[in-house]
Amino acid sequence: DEPTNDLDIETLDLLQELIDDYDGTVLLVSHDRDFLDRVATTTIAIEPEGKVTAYAGGWTDYLAQRQLESAESAPKVKAAETRSKSDAKSSAGLSFTEKHRLEALPSVIDKLGAEIAKLEEFLAQPDLYAVHPAKFNKGTEALVERQTALAAAEEEWLILAEKAESGK
Repeated sequence: DEPTNDLDIETLDLLQELIDDYDGTVLLVSHDRDFLDRVATTTIAIEPEGKVTAYAGGWTDYLAQRQLESAESAPKVKAAETRSKSDAKSSAGLSFTEKHRLEALPSVIDKLGAEIAKLEEFLAQPDLYAVHPAKFNKGTEALVERQTALAAAEEEWLILAEKAESGK
């Protein structure tokens, strides 16, 4: 049964702390997206056709990663049709998927920047490492992951922006 339905905020916070402090694996099923964002380090999604995929982070991270994947693997039927027409005009323009990706990247970059700032603020707590070394390690890993993703997103945006500019 859903454990977070009938809990008050203090008890829910205590449950979160207990899960965070637990060194083992906790399999958690919940409709409480905020709770999942606060405690989940990995989200396992059962995709269509029975495919099981693991995503780093909580619910919000899962949605962001799915959005990135869907933007990258958008149907290319129309793009192929327009590409054959546009090849005569210009070979340097962006594909349909690249245009979508170029439009989506600024919000991805902003989100990653906000997450990095939040993690840096969390890790800046003076007694965090001494009192909660597991939380510190988890936060550090998440920070490195977000910084790597941010660098990749910024580089991808730069490449696509240059390609779009050269295609004009």
